Amino acid sequence: MTGVEFLTSFITTGRLHGIGIGSTLAEVDRALPHHCVDVVGGGGVSLRRDYGFVEFYFNPGEEWVMSGGSIELHRLANAPELAARWAAGTGVEFDPYTAWAEVREALSKTPQVPEFTAGDQGGFLEYRAEKSCVSVIVVDDEEEQRDYQVGHGDVWSVSLWAPVRAS
Repeated sequence: MTGVEFLTSFITTGRLHGIGIGSTLAEVDRALPHHCVDVVGGGGVSLRRDYGFVEFYFNPGEEWVMSGGSIELHRLANAPELAARWAAGTGVEFDPYTAWAEVREALSKTPQVPEFTAGDQGGFLEYRAEKSCVSVIVVDDEEEQRDYQVGHGDVWSVSLWAPVRAS
């Protein structure tokens, strides 16, 4: 599977290899049995699991439960070995750069695509899909060119966040 196909599925469903908001740490371990680094913060009140360019965030309780995550695509331009390790473990192959135009094209051919709201993030554009709780951050600075970093129009990151519950 290509990185664009993977991102299209993730943006549409809010699920990554079958896991998402509310998944337990055990479910994540079964879905992604890859090397990672766990960082426990705040005296045990948070957990960040880092797979290189993919990270998940967990809240404690009876079990650690996923509260968010991100795919840090900007790291791949300078560290292609991260993508190679991910491809070896998941079968998903990312290029060093992912153009938002490519992702939008793939999304246009996908049923049930969520609507996006766009916002300016100072040199970046954020496209939020409320339905799937996914945000895509895209480089919006025309001076930025591809090199050891992503360039104008490239996806910087894709984030998953927990929906705000009405009280």
